[in-house]
Amino acid sequence: MTEIMNLYDAKAHLSHLVDRAAAGEDIVITRAGKPIVRLVPVEDALPRRPGLLKGPAIPDTLFDHLPEDELAAWA
Repeated sequence: MTEIMNLYDAKAHLSHLVDRAAAGEDIVITRAGKPIVRLVPVEDALPRRPGLLKGPAIPDTLFDHLPEDELAAWA
């Protein structure tokens, strides 16, 4: 069943409305009696997979001090 709520009330109860929408309810928010948005759950949300962005290791030489000639070029 679709619940219809005006924008003013929706702002005051947004957290509760989001929980209800995530549980599968269809919520329509209106302004001046006209529907403007619909809160519905995201269907294709994928669970986070840790380590997804693992890449090549950072070489230890990255943290070595620069040679004097390179330091002078930056000064």
